[in-house]
Amino acid sequence: MLGQVTRDAWAQSIVHGLGAHASLSDARALAKAFTEADFWADEAVVSLLGQARRHCPVVLVTNATVWLDEDLTALGLADLADSVINSSLVGVAKPDRRIYEMAAKQAGARADRCLFVDDREENVEAARELGMTAVLFRTVDDLRGALAGLLNR
Repeated sequence: MLGQVTRDAWAQSIVHGLGAHASLSDARALAKAFTEADFWADEAVVSLLGQARRHCPVVLVTNATVWLDEDLTALGLADLADSVINSSLVGVAKPDRRIYEMAAKQAGARADRCLFVDDREENVEAARELGMTAVLFRTVDDLRGALAGLLNR
């Protein structure tokens, strides 16, 4: 999450972690499958973020890998957000309050004027503690509901 691991080192850590549960060749195959697995973005979420961007800045705050930009480009989503605060590039990971402060600054807004949506309760709680409106994401309807006031005006 802090950009200290290469893709190869990540795969090797998976092999090591599986060592007690699988043969070396199976562990390597599983690590390769996991690190090279196809991925996708939920079209409804992408659409809602695009609609939100017409009204306000959208900042992606993520505990992602250093190759996130490559992944977003591969999905055709290089312009998904106005900016990206990626823990692996800034050296601070959610739920550390500094990453939320960076995001608010990047959005050009006070924390109490920001909406934060995440699928992890500890990240949502950290945003709330900073004064952000925060929503726990479980389904696209959670995001739709959080954006309703913005999109329906």
